[in-house]
Amino acid sequence: MPEFDASSLKNLMDEKRRIPPFAHFKKTAWLKGAQEYRQLYQRSLEDSEAFWLEQAQMLTWSKFPTCAGKHNWDSDAGEIHHSWFEDGELNVSENCLDRHLNASTSDKIAILWQGDEDQDTRTLTYRELHQNVCQFASALKQKGIKKGDRVCLYLPMIPELAIAMLACARIGAIHSVIFGGFSAEAIQHRINDSGCSLVVTSNVSLRGGKAIFLKEIMDKALSHCPTVKNVIVVQRTTTPCAMTEGRDSWYDTVMQAADPVCAAVPLNAEDPLFILYTSGSTGKPKGVVHTQAGYLLHAALTHYYIFDIHPTDVYWCTADFGWVTGHSYGLYGPLANGTTALMYEGIPTYPDAGRFWQIVDKYRVTIFYTSPTAVRALISQGQELPKKYELTSLRLLGTVGEPIDPESWMWTFENIGKSRCPVEDTWWQTETGGIMIAPFPTCFDLKPGSAGRPFFGVEPVVLRADETTCLPNEGGSLCIKRPWPGIMRTTWGDHERFVNTYFKTFKNLYFTGDGCRIDADGDFWLLGRLDDVVNISGHRLGTAEIESALVSHPAVAEAAVVPFPHHVKGHSLHAFVTLIEGVAPTAELKQALAEHVKWAIGPIAIPEKIQFTQALPKTRSGKIMRRILRKIAEDDLENLGDISTLADPSLIQELLKGRK
Repeated sequence: MPEFDASSLKNLMDEKRRIPPFAHFKKTAWLKGAQEYRQLYQRSLEDSEAFWLEQAQMLTWSKFPTCAGKHNWDSDAGEIHHSWFEDGELNVSENCLDRHLNASTSDKIAILWQGDEDQDTRTLTYRELHQNVCQFASALKQKGIKKGDRVCLYLPMIPELAIAMLACARIGAIHSVIFGGFSAEAIQHRINDSGCSLVVTSNVSLRGGKAIFLKEIMDKALSHCPTVKNVIVVQRTTTPCAMTEGRDSWYDTVMQAADPVCAAVPLNAEDPLFILYTSGSTGKPKGVVHTQAGYLLHAALTHYYIFDIHPTDVYWCTADFGWVTGHSYGLYGPLANGTTALMYEGIPTYPDAGRFWQIVDKYRVTIFYTSPTAVRALISQGQELPKKYELTSLRLLGTVGEPIDPESWMWTFENIGKSRCPVEDTWWQTETGGIMIAPFPTCFDLKPGSAGRPFFGVEPVVLRADETTCLPNEGGSLCIKRPWPGIMRTTWGDHERFVNTYFKTFKNLYFTGDGCRIDADGDFWLLGRLDDVVNISGHRLGTAEIESALVSHPAVAEAAVVPFPHHVKGHSLHAFVTLIEGVAPTAELKQALAEHVKWAIGPIAIPEKIQFTQALPKTRSGKIMRRILRKIAEDDLENLGDISTLADPSLIQELLKGRK
């Protein structure tokens, strides 16, 4: 059972900076203060049935439910089942489109699309998006797709991806979106595991001025995917691609032949909406299953309250739709709330590292939601770059994906938000469907590095290995005591894996796999994955704490810390460090960083090896691939595994040279 030694948490416990609620933000916010939050939160726990039926009224139903949540959590018997609004019926596509087609919102922009190159732009109003979705839903039906069939979407961040997702939802097909950076082998597993019968892809994807040949990659995968009968190909550029006669069709061709009218099919609240594959700590990726009503309500409600959504907002979630953040806060949550959402095809550093800020100014973005890894990559470019842009349209900033260290939080607050925009570090997972813990900047002081308070209906607890509750500021395992509407229902085709992964570690509790502490005020501080805890001379340390200590040094832009075996200590630490642009990587700086970690945490946490690197190995979504860093630190170079999902695979050779 993983367990944190509370003595390893000193660095974050010493964070004293506080940002009180802004009067100008509070004036128009949906939540006005701490008392209102506490009343709603307590009601969501103490009168859950009535609370969630009341919240369900924000959706459009063809049959309104008579019950909210039902669950049976008996992990000993393997009986873990939960449902929400199980006698209700609705359609997610209708909630995202049809209900906005009135005089006031039909011509409002639903999607602002910015391509990889600045001149590539498109806009789709709610009416235009509705027309495209209906037509593509008809095209899917012409290809034989019906309720319950699985459809694989392997597309760039272009409007056709949003159209395809909503079209699947319209007819009850289950979509499985695969991120456009995955290899043929990764695609093959996902298609075969879910039994997809149709694939939607494109000839190429454009990222950072480079073409990625998606159709070519997909064709390699499909040579081992017998369930796929049809492939629809979006022509992103004029670049030719191979087309298999009788199987492959061009998107434009099937759209022209499709009926422009396609009614939304009423679906049971518990019918599956999508499968999204997420990596397991061991074995093959698991297909997380989310259903219709509970998922949509969670996504829409959290989007509405946490981002304080108003009709005039231009909202930008930078996540690719191949990840759950893109599902919940790039597409479904925003469109359910009638928001103007921005989609971006490219990367943060092309044509230069000011790309995000240029887009914010160009489209007058008001809410900006990105990852800490993207923030830290931009920090390395220095503070001068953001000063070239106005950024005056911004009113709220958010981060997601992994805990943000206090220094990166403050850099975002000061340099992007100009010390006037709240920064919300949100915690949640693919499995949770939507945000679980977040700061409420009109209700409580913001604390750099803290995830804040639980959302309505979410009852978290931090436990020791013996299942007793941790004291304030004592690190332990983060668990959830009761189901919430957005919780995953199962893993596709393997319910036993679902039970064993999430409900066996702590009896009848959802185990998140994350370390956490709760401070004396009731704010949650995420400490990283528990499988990233290392044992050094009998002390269990969280690598996230050591990374945070390194990044707090003014010379450091980003750091990743991994363990490697030590014959005396058990483990030692290898730190991979990226410096602020212009800072020289010297032996003196290594010593200074070691002393800085000693000051921030203690001598036990000093990395034995500190390696400077121009960049850290990341997926195309921006997540650091610590698995690869561990293999490099362990000198286990024959088992690096699949590196095809890396944004820059050539970086591996640089890291191998630098470790000596």
